[in-house]
Amino acid sequence: MSKRSPLASPTARFLFPALLALALGGCQTMSLEDVTGALGGKPESAGKADAKPDMDALRERYRARPSDPNIAIEYGKALRDTGQRAQAVAVLEQAVLAHPSNKALLAGYGRALADGGNFQQAFDVLSRAHTPEDPDWHILSAQGAALDQLGRNEEAQQYYAAALKIVPDEPQVLSNLGLSYMLQNNLPRAEETLRRAHERSPASSRVRANLALVLGLEGKLAEAETIVKGDLPPAEAAAKVTALRQLLAKKQQQRAEK
Repeated sequence: MSKRSPLASPTARFLFPALLALALGGCQTMSLEDVTGALGGKPESAGKADAKPDMDALRERYRARPSDPNIAIEYGKALRDTGQRAQAVAVLEQAVLAHPSNKALLAGYGRALADGGNFQQAFDVLSRAHTPEDPDWHILSAQGAALDQLGRNEEAQQYYAAALKIVPDEPQVLSNLGLSYMLQNNLPRAEETLRRAHERSPASSRVRANLALVLGLEGKLAEAETIVKGDLPPAEAAAKVTALRQLLAKKQQQRAEK
């Protein structure tokens, strides 16, 4: 697979932060993984506040044994989950320097780099986190998400295809693939792919957000609003619909300015 590095797509830079607000309703410590689900390991329902009571204990464990790769992975993930992206990168970078062949460390470091917007470096690190003989679909999907952020959508789709060979119809990968098609403005294919993801994971707010946006961009606003609401409480559903409408309005304005 090619590793050329053109400039990041303006469309990708615009859409990913906006999708964060739509998927999560304005959380203040959001990252790329919260849109696509590709770069992290925490479930969508996990609140970031849940990790805070453990931070002091984790910090002390890490300070006592900074060379322990398992502790570094756990502490780095907790830092990422609480929005402390730079600290997560620093912790995991030091651990990787001490254990350059530890694939779990490399995977965590790559995800932390992506959180901070270092997508080319994240892709390169993630490439070292598995081998063709022992591929990891989570990492393949994460590499695809990083490539999409770099505007390299066709290459990204090759990685999603490789992941789907390992886990056919995995909704997390299908959602990422659908988002990739959307970034190429291939809306019919994006809709088809995201509908498959939604059928397999109807409760996923990320999948719903991606599908609703594509439907809205196609002019199917009523269906888009129904999907983005899901089974949410009325106030939260109304906030999601408002976010969707704002996102679509910004997208239309962006098109008009071209």
